[in-house]
Amino acid sequence: MEGFSPQTLKAYKLQSTLLIRYFKDVKINTISTVQLKEYLAKSSETLKPSSLSHRIRFMKSFFRWSHEEGHVSKNPAAKIKEPKQGNKFLSF
Repeated sequence: MEGFSPQTLKAYKLQSTLLIRYFKDVKINTISTVQLKEYLAKSSETLKPSSLSHRIRFMKSFFRWSHEEGHVSKNPAAKIKEPKQGNKFLSF
């Protein structure tokens, strides 16, 4: 699928499951940047910066694809940045 390795697809499946579990049954086009930042802030309490960065890359990729395919009118993850390595806390 679009050249992704089986390992990447497995990791994306896990990240999408976690995202769905957090937001529960909401329509994708109702998720805002603020909500995504709250999700990441909560995640940052337990994740290493590298794991948090992976989560952010997944979200950016997922919402970019959703926007390109017309599922969302605006990409809520577009302005979210990865934390600098070595910094456990997010700075929004």
